[in-house]
Amino acid sequence: MNVNGEGLDNRKIRAEITAKKLLEIGAIHFNFREPFTLTSGIKSPVYIDCRKLISYPEARGMLMDFCADTILEEIGLEKVDSLVGGETAGIPFAAFLAERLQLPMHYVRKKPKGFGRDAQIEGGSIAGKKVVLIEDLTTDGESKIKFCDALRNAGARIEHTIVIFYYNIFPDTIKKLAKSNLQLHYLACWWDVLKYCKDEGSKWNNGTIDQIENFLTTPRAWSDKNS
Repeated sequence: MNVNGEGLDNRKIRAEITAKKLLEIGAIHFNFREPFTLTSGIKSPVYIDCRKLISYPEARGMLMDFCADTILEEIGLEKVDSLVGGETAGIPFAAFLAERLQLPMHYVRKKPKGFGRDAQIEGGSIAGKKVVLIEDLTTDGESKIKFCDALRNAGARIEHTIVIFYYNIFPDTIKKLAKSNLQLHYLACWWDVLKYCKDEGSKWNNGTIDQIENFLTTPRAWSDKNS
């Protein structure tokens, strides 16, 4: 971050705009009467579908610009040989970013495909390359670690992953990623969405905002109560 705080200010601005754009395109859903079930099994009154971005060029372009800026400012273009999309949602976003930054691209499967070359990573040779994993979102970080392990087993050097959205409700996620020598970069999280909803309070039902805040503060307790 710059001494004058410009880096922090840029991240705050990107977070606010990202939250706004995701809400505008209907990628964020609220339903506390019939909660969503997350992959962890936790019940949640909020759900996000970043895949919707691929159908909205204006919002998609803006958020891809933000991701490109994140690479330039927080990682350094000289430290990136290729961008890797995680199956499946990360693949289009890696492609959009690779085109913007004129970088090579690969993608990694959750597991080898089981026929042909039985490949888990597609593209040219990745051995010895410094890569960044691109995904749509992360919750507890587990899938990022599995992708990272596959890439390292293929000889890639990876220390960074970029997601559009980070749940930021599980306290161990960042520590877990750090233990795997992986730094998480993200555009926005649920706390940014909550802040935007509060700032634009006239557009949102207070009961909805309260339910979101209760869940974000104590997700497991909220889940147990509303299961």
